Amino acid sequence: MRCIIALLTWLASTALVLGAEAGKPPDFASAMGTITANLRTAASYARTGNVALAQIEADEAMAAWKRVGPAGAPAAYAPAEVSDFLSRGHERLTAVTRALDSGDTVGAGRELLALRQSFHEFRRRSGLYDLGDCVFEIAPAMEKLRAAATRYGEHPAAANAEDIVAAASAFRDRLQRCNEWASPEIAEKSEFRRLIDGAIASSGEIAHAAMAGDGPLVHRYVIELQSYAQLLDFRFG
Repeated sequence: MRCIIALLTWLASTALVLGAEAGKPPDFASAMGTITANLRTAASYARTGNVALAQIEADEAMAAWKRVGPAGAPAAYAPAEVSDFLSRGHERLTAVTRALDSGDTVGAGRELLALRQSFHEFRRRSGLYDLGDCVFEIAPAMEKLRAAATRYGEHPAAANAEDIVAAASAFRDRLQRCNEWASPEIAEKSEFRRLIDGAIASSGEIAHAAMAGDGPLVHRYVIELQSYAQLLDFRFG
């Protein structure tokens, strides 16, 4: 399997090299868009234990990362800052590769999250923000909702619903914000509509279930919302 991965990575790297020979190095923004797609896909595969596919995505991200330079980076940053960001990113990608090679999907997932977080913060500091950034911020809101639901599950009753109702409201607000950030083209996609509308609806239903004292239903909604959050991240993060 590793031989197949190496072959696929070589093919991807060769395509990148040929592209570089045919023209100038890739634009920073477009290159990072491709790389972040690799990173979130690798994270999804690592989370489900699919090491071989995670390795392919990580290797492709590394091959592309090596070609990116300060040229075309956000004007808010000095070349030295961009170079430092790229250097640190290379170190994290190396750590991801090591973790995947040893079968440590948890460690790989941790490094991938840290790398994606650093790029998200880099974009925010430079004044950039788009749907992908908004979707990336869904995960922390989902984690707060999951934690509130876990606490609620210990003593399910309407009197204990305050925290989960607040967390569900915050999660719903985040989803609605992402819906507003979607371009007309994305907003009209049936897949996006199914995921975002389904998540918004369920975030309201989980609050109703909590206020009704229905612990098992709250638990089912948490599982459903986690799936929505992961799929949104996988497709649009």
